[in-house]
Amino acid sequence: MKNVAYVYHPDYLLHAPPFEHPESPGRLIAINDHLQRVGLLETLSPIAPEYPGDGVILRVHDPEYLRRLEMSCRRGDIFLDTEDTYLNKHSYLIALLSAAGAIAGAEAVATGNADRAFCAVRPPGHHAGRSEGMGFCLLNNAAITARFLQANHGVSKVMIIDWDVHHGNGTQAIFWEDPSVFFFSIHENPAFLYPGTGRRWETGKGEGEGTTLNAPMAPGAGDEEYRQTFEQMLAPAAESFRPEFLVISSGFDAHRDDPMADIQLTGEGFRFLSRFAVELANRYCGGKIVSLLEGGYETESLTHCTEIHIRELQKD
Repeated sequence: MKNVAYVYHPDYLLHAPPFEHPESPGRLIAINDHLQRVGLLETLSPIAPEYPGDGVILRVHDPEYLRRLEMSCRRGDIFLDTEDTYLNKHSYLIALLSAAGAIAGAEAVATGNADRAFCAVRPPGHHAGRSEGMGFCLLNNAAITARFLQANHGVSKVMIIDWDVHHGNGTQAIFWEDPSVFFFSIHENPAFLYPGTGRRWETGKGEGEGTTLNAPMAPGAGDEEYRQTFEQMLAPAAESFRPEFLVISSGFDAHRDDPMADIQLTGEGFRFLSRFAVELANRYCGGKIVSLLEGGYETESLTHCTEIHIRELQKD
């Protein structure tokens, strides 16, 4: 059984909405309670990240954006940029801590202290761009992780697989012209779903042309459609790109019971996605994966799929 790090910090619960909101501390409470109840938590290697400086964050985000985010929290603002992205007085520091959790997971895997890592972090990150927050996201954890691996561990090529039901527009924009990071996103058709990006013809620009691959799925698509897409689109992309490290933006809101979209994945569908990612990592990356929690807003499906995902990460 592979040694899987479990990255979590109780301070993640301090980023709490000032009104009813689907992205709440209850998500992590439910995950931890479930993993404890089924006996999985004790099989994982716990990591509690430390609050970071902003140096590693500045590899991705503009300094003026960080100042604006910090000042908004100090002033007591309840929104940042868009009304779906809430703040409280703790949110700036907890966003930094969320990024630090992703970095800690990557560090553990890169140094061989863990084989793989699952980072139960929040707030999520894949909608955050260089200079704006949106879609519940403040800092882009996946992008920060990729830049950390490149700067600190000599990783030349990183592949990010984003299976959150919403397109990871922030991650895409950050690496739009960068050939060293391959971004693959499978998500509900942007004509029907936030944030409205992620068409098939969005493939990058300049030197980054061809290292963005979007797979928009029609409402109602389920396990079989996702299986075909991974086999027919993701597999050849990985074969061509040959990544050295795999980062997963692991949202579980494409489950059929989740209220945020109309994709119909089951737990077995997420088992397939997880197993497929493990096999890609084994083939090209020496098995190295760091998986970052993104969406997932229905408690039972979120906790069940998180368990399935982690159990697959533990397998050879």
